[in-house]
Order: sequence, then C-alpha cells, then structure tokens
Amino acid sequence: MSSSSKKRSAESHERDVTPPPLKRKAQSAITKTAVANFFTPASQKPKDRTSWTERSPAEGAAATLLVGKYVPETGDDGNQPKRRKVAAFDLDSTLITSASGKKHANEATDWKWWDRSVPGRLKQLYNDEGYRVIILTNQAGLALHPDPKAKTPKSHVERVPRFKQKANAVLSQLDIPLTLYAATEKDRFRKPRPGMWEELCHDYALDETSLDLEHSFFVGDAGGRRAELKGGKAIPKDFSCSDRNLAHNVGITFKTPEEFFLGEPPRDFARDFDLINFPFAGENEEVKFEKKNETELVLFCGPPGAGKSTFFWKHLKPLGYERVNQDILKSKDKCFKAATDFIREGESVAIDATNADPDTRAQWVELAKKLKVPIRCVWFRTPVQLCEHNDAVRALNKHMNPEDRQQLPKLAFTGFAARYKEPKLKEGFEDIVEVDFKFRGTEEEYKTWARYWL
Repeated sequence: MSSSSKKRSAESHERDVTPPPLKRKAQSAITKTAVANFFTPASQKPKDRTSWTERSPAEGAAATLLVGKYVPETGDDGNQPKRRKVAAFDLDSTLITSASGKKHANEATDWKWWDRSVPGRLKQLYNDEGYRVIILTNQAGLALHPDPKAKTPKSHVERVPRFKQKANAVLSQLDIPLTLYAATEKDRFRKPRPGMWEELCHDYALDETSLDLEHSFFVGDAGGRRAELKGGKAIPKDFSCSDRNLAHNVGITFKTPEEFFLGEPPRDFARDFDLINFPFAGENEEVKFEKKNETELVLFCGPPGAGKSTFFWKHLKPLGYERVNQDILKSKDKCFKAATDFIREGESVAIDATNADPDTRAQWVELAKKLKVPIRCVWFRTPVQLCEHNDAVRALNKHMNPEDRQQLPKLAFTGFAARYKEPKLKEGFEDIVEVDFKFRGTEEEYKTWARYWL
C-alpha cells in the first residue's frame, strides 16, 4: 500500500471515530411581532400619532419631563370651545397594569387595561362630558439626560424608547386628543409637586379664571389608604399618598381607581405628615427670645430645615446679633474664627448650625469660656419629617429662598437624627430657649408652604 493510500485510510478511520461537532441552534433576536410587522403592508401599519418633547425644571437645567401629545387622525379640538374641566389620571396601576403580573413591566408590550371599563370611560369623559383628559405619571425608572458624574443605571436610559412605545399603544387605543406628562426626576415636576399640573395649564391656556376646579379631578392609586381585611383577604396599604396630595395641592377632587371605575366606597387613609396640623398662625408671632447680656454667644440646635435661619433674621438680627453659618463659610474653623472676631469687637453672635450632639456643642461652650462671654442655646423642637418638608419648600420656590440653597439629600436628615441628643443646661448654657415650629411668613407665602412637596 502506498503512503498516500495509508494516509487516506488513517484520515478515514479518524473521521469515523471522532464524533461530528455539535450544531448549535442559532439564537435569533427577531421577535414574532417584528416578523409580522415586517410583512404588514405600509398602508395597514398604524401611524405613530404621538409627538414627544422634553422640558426642563429650570432655565439652563437638563430636561427631566417627558411630554407625549396624541392627536387622532380626525385632528385635535383646537377650533372647539375651551375645555374648562380636567380629568387627570395616573398611568400605572390606575389606567394600565402589567399583563405578565410583574410589579414593574420592562417590555413595551407587557401591559393591559387596569379594568375593561377604562378605555370606554375615558372616551366618554372626552366625547360626552366635555373633559380635557390628561395623564400625570412619575417615572423614576427613566433617565432622559443623565449626569455623566452620577451613577445612573444604564437600564434607565434604555427604557425610554420602550416607555414611548407602550405609551403610544395606550394612547392609540384611546384615540382621543390627550397629553401625557412623565416626571423622571425628583424635581418640581414629580408628584405631589404641582409642576406637571402647571405645565398642562400652560399648554391648554387654563388659569384661575378659566379652569373649573370644582368639577376637575385626579385619579390615582397612591392615596395613602390603610391596610385592611376584605372578604377574608388582606389588602395592603398604599405605597404613598402622593396622588392624593397632588389633588390637594391644586385644589381638585381625588379618587382612587376603585372608586372611579368600579364605584367602590372610599377606604380609610392617613398621611405620615399632615399639613392640617400646622395652620397659619398669623404674621404677628409672639417673640420668645430676648437679649440678656451686652455681648453673648447664642448657639442654635435643631435639624436642617427647622427654621433656624428664618428665626435669626426675624428675631435676632433686629436685636443686633451677627450670624455665623457654616453653609456659607464652608468650614468649622472659619466659623470659630468669625465668631471670635465678632465677640472681640463687642458684637453678640448667633451660631446658625445644627449642633446635634454634646461634643459639637462643647466646642462652642469652651470658646465662650475662653472669650469670657455667656453662652445660651435656642433649641428648635421641629420633627425631622417637617424639616424635610421645609427644605423642599425652600429649594423649589425661589421667592422663599433668598440664599439660593439647594435641596438637601435624605442623608442630611437621617445623619442628624443619628447624632442628635437634646441640649441640657449642664452642658454649660446660661439658659435654653425652646422654639416649637410655627410657619413664620406672610399669608401668601403660607399658600406655597401649605402644599405637599415630598
């Protein structure tokens, strides 16, 4: 046998022994829906009738509000009389829910109507009852223009096209002129803050004279409802009260989906923080603070947002006190130097800071001893949740924010609570003046303050 014959024989034997490679099934990324859509004639494909725009919470800021305006093939209602009544709805768990049963649906097609009556009822509101129908939804899972420095999940950016696709499908099935507003960040647009409502009023040229607040309403699932047993089944409490609070903020009626679509009676609800407990006390507040010494050091103690700065400007500045504030001076050492300089010049000083713990306060007590001046304490007994509310009011309303302060992170309040010990006379104070919270401002400012901002 020749060498070439032997070689072919060996190769043949090797091929017989070695098993053939396994063939892997190709994984296609093409869905059945995409295939069906590809073969659908262009004349039969539904036209995307939703136009999308983005809006910023402030001049120069990145856009955070996504706005989708749907106009049916028959056109909008621009030539008709202005619709003065607004029927506003939340989206998830109010108009729609996931078809898969997942709490948070990621796929654009994973949705169904919350109840079979929803589309017919919304069409009736628009066609027969003369309402302007609007959707106001918080969508914190979307990111329109994420800050490159922030750790925004990539998925938040990727979800935007899918959300638009789902929203367009919802609006197409309703097929009435309708605008959807989606707040993606924790700014003035996010419910219960009134930013989205203000946008819709601007878009449809509605103001106090033309808007029928009495007959307008908002429907949402975040109503602050308590947990209860119904027919032997446990019904959990609502995750928040933001939808009910939005309705309060704009002065319209609130209903849950169960009340509006199913005709069920209202359930008991509760707010963790209720503004009804803080009525307007008038501008002529009784002053609880008096100057006792020619030169003295006054130490404030209380959470961020407790009203310390407002109290200083209203009650201590007129008495001739100078203010030392670490938010302005940026370091504790600069605060100590500024206070020392003022006292050596014979000026009384107020230390406008949180001073949460005895160790921090002890440093100021030691300074007062060194400078040989009395030290007093003003204790702001303000609940932390109320302070968070005050901070949000200040940051989101320029006319109540003369120092242009930014909203504080949650950590500023939890950090204070973790360190806080109430001040005691034995720490070295001449006296402790206790200040319970009262809104200190004009009646017009109170109208802004007495909205829900968290």
